[in-house]
Amino acid sequence: MSGGLELTILMPCLNEAETLARCIVKSTSFLRDSDIAGEVLIADNGSTDGSRDIAVANGARVVEISERGYGSALIGGIRAARGKYAIMGDSDDSYDFGALGAFVERLRAGDELVMGNRFLGGIEPGAMPFLHRYLGNPVLSGIGRLFFGSPIGDFHCGLRGFRRDAVMALDLRAPGMEFASEMVVKATINKLRISEVPTVLHRDGRSRPPHLRSWRDGWRHLRFLLLFAPRWLFVYPGLAMLLAGSIGMAWLFPQSRTIGGITFDLNSLYYAALASVIGFQAVLFGILAKLYGVRAGLTPPDERFQKMVSIVTFEVGLIVGAILVLAGSALGAYAVASWGAVQFGPLPVGRAMRYVIGSGTAIILGFQIAYGAFFMSVLELRSTRSRTHQLGDPPIE
Repeated sequence: MSGGLELTILMPCLNEAETLARCIVKSTSFLRDSDIAGEVLIADNGSTDGSRDIAVANGARVVEISERGYGSALIGGIRAARGKYAIMGDSDDSYDFGALGAFVERLRAGDELVMGNRFLGGIEPGAMPFLHRYLGNPVLSGIGRLFFGSPIGDFHCGLRGFRRDAVMALDLRAPGMEFASEMVVKATINKLRISEVPTVLHRDGRSRPPHLRSWRDGWRHLRFLLLFAPRWLFVYPGLAMLLAGSIGMAWLFPQSRTIGGITFDLNSLYYAALASVIGFQAVLFGILAKLYGVRAGLTPPDERFQKMVSIVTFEVGLIVGAILVLAGSALGAYAVASWGAVQFGPLPVGRAMRYVIGSGTAIILGFQIAYGAFFMSVLELRSTRSRTHQLGDPPIE
């Protein structure tokens, strides 16, 4: 326990003079009435309306965070917190800081992240915009549950409690509103003990518009979820395209096909080849993104993924790539020989282009595999160098 305190009630603040005092008074009353050794900490993000003076006058501790952004303010506040546990919430009086008992109870029971759920606790009329309530939050929370297997039903509730040391270990970095998603995602994939408690969302107590921007911040949340889930962004769509393209090429390479009066020929073969190349490239990007995330410590090690990657050494990639390049070159040579057989005059388009498309596809895939294996080896070398530094050995030049 840092500084002998059990709980830090943390609020990010940017010009919240209208509501800050009420939030602090409710928080200090909760600590006193619950007999909890704690503090109220305000992470001020550059207020110019006297919020800092209001916080100090009402008994709160203030830490100034120079880097702007919701996430930046909270990351700085978590680092400065002195409690074993922290409960964070917005300082706009939309959450009742006098009703934090359920959060403390779950934290004391051993949970490492306790999320509020506004859809279970209740949303006052006018407290959440229609678009957020029925589209934004449900869709983004659903994507988070699908991508990461998270048990959380309200990814973006601003009221949440956590063990400070457990969340510090997650190395949270998002500077903006997507910080809310980052905390839940990293807590899930690092297998922290997570629970939810019903939370009431009240109307914002301020007279000015909120800092949140629906479409901009919604996109930032979605972008984070996609970038942190390379399987869903790259691998699954890529595998679907690769499979469809490969089947299409195998079907159309020997000859044109007619189904229901519709003839599929060279144009279809070309787009099948294109789908194969794009699909394979997407899968490769997904593997490299996952590998980089593990090597950089952004995601925890995955034993099954590591076993798969260990098979694809630089040498194996070169061999497989070389085989495909040779096969493609052989098809190309056959096409040239067919051309030579007619003294390099006009060729039947259908016959020649089938070999050319097949040749080009094999050569492209061969080089992609070889270069992908090379880049994976570079990432592995960088990881080895990082581990050497951590052990205190001389750097590898």
